[in-house]
This record gives sequence, C-alpha cells and structure tokens, in this order.
Amino acid sequence: MIHTSVSPAQITSLEPATGEVLWQGAVSDIDSSVERARLAWPRWAMLPQSDRVEFCRRLTRDLRRMGEDLVHLLARETGMPLWEAHAETDAAIARVEIVVRAHAERCAQRKLDNGRNGMMATRHKPHGVLGVISPFAQPLLTPLTQIFPALIAGNTVLFKPSDKAVAVGEAIVQAAARMGVPDGVLQLVVGGAEQGQALALHEGLDGLLFAGSASVGLGFARAYANRPDRLLRLELGGNNPLVVWDTPMIADAAALVVQSAFQHGGQRNTSARRLIVKEEMAEPLLTAVKHWADLMICGAPFDDPVPYMGPLSDMAAADGLTQSFIWLMSNGARPIRHPTRPHANLPFLTPGIIDVTPMAQRPDVELFGPLLQVVRVRDFDEAVAVANETQYGLCAALVGGTPEHYSQFWAQSRAGLVHWNRPTTVDLPAAPMGGVGLSGNLRPGGAYASDSCAFPVTSAEVEQPRAVLGAGFMMEEVEGI
Repeated sequence: MIHTSVSPAQITSLEPATGEVLWQGAVSDIDSSVERARLAWPRWAMLPQSDRVEFCRRLTRDLRRMGEDLVHLLARETGMPLWEAHAETDAAIARVEIVVRAHAERCAQRKLDNGRNGMMATRHKPHGVLGVISPFAQPLLTPLTQIFPALIAGNTVLFKPSDKAVAVGEAIVQAAARMGVPDGVLQLVVGGAEQGQALALHEGLDGLLFAGSASVGLGFARAYANRPDRLLRLELGGNNPLVVWDTPMIADAAALVVQSAFQHGGQRNTSARRLIVKEEMAEPLLTAVKHWADLMICGAPFDDPVPYMGPLSDMAAADGLTQSFIWLMSNGARPIRHPTRPHANLPFLTPGIIDVTPMAQRPDVELFGPLLQVVRVRDFDEAVAVANETQYGLCAALVGGTPEHYSQFWAQSRAGLVHWNRPTTVDLPAAPMGGVGLSGNLRPGGAYASDSCAFPVTSAEVEQPRAVLGAGFMMEEVEGI
C-alpha cells in the first residue's frame, strides 16, 4: 500500500509488510510548537548539565522498560525482521552513554591560567531551539543520535520523524514525558514534506539537524545560504562503492558484498550501491553473491523461517526500484539477477544484481534499496577512479588487496567513511559519521554530533579590573589618576 496522508489534517502510518494502519493522527501546528520550545529553552539551558544528562538516561531506561513492545512496534512500522529490530533497539538504548562521553570530550570546559594576564576559559553554549528531521530508515536509532546531544547541550528540540515512522517517533517523545522531561523541551512534530519545510524554515528555529535524501538536503542548504546565524547539519545519502580486489577468500568477500548491499533491505544511507570488481575475479565472486541472493528469505518481521530482509518502505519505493532496473537494462546493462515482487500489493522486493559495465554513461543516483550495480575493471587505478565517479561521498570500502592497495584507496577515496575488509554498513557508534559532496556539509554526526549542538565561547577573565594605557596619549596630569 502506498503511504499517504488520509486528509490534509491527518497522517497515517501503515505497516509495510501488511498494508494495515498502525498509527493515525493530526498534523502539528508548527507555530505553536516553536513557541512552546522557545518558552521552555531558558529554563532548560540553565539546568546543570548533569540534570540534563539524567533526564536523557531516564528516557533510555523507559525505552528499555518497554522491552518487546518497543521492538515489535519498530518491526511493524518499518517491516524489518525481528532480529534487526532487536539490534536497533539495543544500539539505541546504548547510545546515551556514548553521547555523554562524546559530549564530555568534544565540549569540555577548559581553563588556562595565564598568570598576570588572568584566566583563559573555553565553555560551550547551546544554540536554542533545534529542529531534528529524521528518515524512515532506523527511526529509533537515528533520531536519538541527534536528540541526545542536542538536549544534553541545553537545546530544546522539535522532532519530526518520517511520516512513515510516526509511531516510533511518538514512543520516544512519550517516554521523555513519562520520565519528567519538562514540557516543551522535546516535542513531536507530525506531518509530511509540507510540515518538514515549515519547521526547517521557521523564524523561531536556531538550527536544523537533518538526516535524509540529498535532494531535500540541498533544498535546505539553499534556503540557509543567506542565514549564517543559523546552524545546518546535513546527513545525506550516498552512491557508495564497494571494491573487491585480489583475495583468495571468495566466500568471505561474497558475504561482505551481501551484507553491504542487501542487509537492511539496502535501506541504509551506507548501503553499497556499486560493486567494483577486478575482471579476473568477477565470475567466481558474482556466482557466489548470486547464490546467496537466491537463498535469501524476503519476508515479514514475524515470519517463520526468519527473513534476512523485509519489505521496502512503501509501494512507491518498490515500484521505483523495479523501474530503475528496467531502465538500466534498456540502456545497455546486463542483468545478473532480476528482482522479483513476491506480493503484488505489498512493497516486497527481492535482490537485484545488474552489470552496468557496458553502459556508455552510468547514472550517479542513489538507488535506495536492494539493487546492486556491478562494474568490472582491469587495474586498481581504474577501480579507484570508478569508485570516485560520483557526486556523493559518504562511504567506500575495499575488500581484499594488500596494505599498499588500502593505503592508496584510503588516500584517494572521496568519502567520509573508508573501510577495509568490513561491510559498508558496519556500525561504529563511538566514531564520527559524515560525508562529503552530496552526502553532507562537513558537519559529521555520530561521536562528533555534539559539535553541532553547542558553540564554543572563549573568555579572558581576571577577578579585579586591571588595565594599562600605553603610547598614543598627550602627557597631562588628570585629577584622580
């Protein structure tokens, strides 16, 4: 079923695996929400940081208390397999302590005694009211990675989840309310693209933390171009390359390809979109990858046997990827494995693999789902060059090769995440995460998210007034001096 608004005043979230209604509610009044956030901000910012940290820990404890109810809600609203919902929930609950440590490291108060010149101090202040807009993918983990550092720094937060994942977003905000987070500090903003635009461009907003598509992110970047007084952090997608080079471990390499391209249904911004492989290795590697794809179970969250991959977000996404595969074939690409639609009225899509080497011009787009494009190359210099044939720059990975190959790959890859013999989707919670080009605006999230949630203020401090006026004054006796 296609995910749509029921009426101009309502949003409905459907279960992708069944098409059934999971959540329905009215769109938010953006002006009212911003006003409440602005009223709540001074008191929240004045609280000791330890109090704000404790509020976030309480929120996490309440999410942990929800247990299987939260896991099942996440699985139902996204369609992800139950094992994957467990993994995301565990990662989200663990995130608060990672953020607390990162904030202490990135935004610590520092003082330097300069003797007669007094004290030099650096402290950090919050921006004020921040908007957080998060995507359908990882609707529990991604927003908490943004919300926790924003709250701990002393900002109030207006959180707009994807209109396809409102139920999970509401669970986060309700947990905060139950744990005593003051009114107006963390609010849910319900709506679609129109409400997201209204929130992002609202005059009462001091900054925006956005994770989502490059097209929407570019629109926000243009809108913020003449507003240097506002913060904008963009975490966007990628046309991510995975290079496989000289290695006798074909089975392991194939497994890393499958994890990178098809785990999470290919619906991560770090999922591999392009497989670049040495010509001599192509046939054995692709045979192994296709073998795993043929055996892959694509099903609903609670199916038995357990699926490896769930449905896409909605019918529009599944239809779009199917049409993209056909377009690639019609422009010279050779199919290796055709994607199939097991259920005509639901957005399930099995993995598609296609060799785009023969294409005169390969499109540089993020095909968000389980569709892997293959490019065969002759030497390593060509592999690196093809990997960089993209305006994006989020993630790149090398499987196989020598330490010298990896040194060249790391040095020449245009990406914010560069891995060796690991899947592109590897989770590194204590590390910065961000990209270059169309993948971000050089303000990484992850462990560096605190950098965007508070700004440093440097102070020169002396307990008593002390000053000396030097040259440039006429000599004259002044009474009292």
